[in-house]
Amino acid sequence: MRHTVHVPMRWSDMDAYQHINNVAFLGYFEMARVNLFFEHPTHDERTGMRRGLVVHSHEITYKRPVEYDAEPLEIQIWVSAVRAASFRCHYELFDHGQLAVTGSTMLVPFDFALNRPRRITPEEKAFLARYGDDS
Repeated sequence: MRHTVHVPMRWSDMDAYQHINNVAFLGYFEMARVNLFFEHPTHDERTGMRRGLVVHSHEITYKRPVEYDAEPLEIQIWVSAVRAASFRCHYELFDHGQLAVTGSTMLVPFDFALNRPRRITPEEKAFLARYGDDS
């Protein structure tokens, strides 16, 4: 199942060509992740990934330019490649119903008290499985 988030564009995200600057999209993807893992009302300490996540890597592909508009962007986010101590989030960003940007982020659960990566718990694996999507 994919999780859908509507993210507003910021006027300051525009570049000199009147398009949303390429780096802004990583911020939009972060907003979608925060919504899914930290703000979603069904999350709790055991299954909401609130214990800590760090970004390992990003991949992003720009399909078409996005111009600033007051209408928010739609981001669909889902999860794949759940391993013992990492997983991947995928994104599709739509501007006025048109696919504009795709991307993914490899995330690693992290224990900030010990300052090192940690394993994904069974409860977290079950949570992540709800947002798996093969498309």
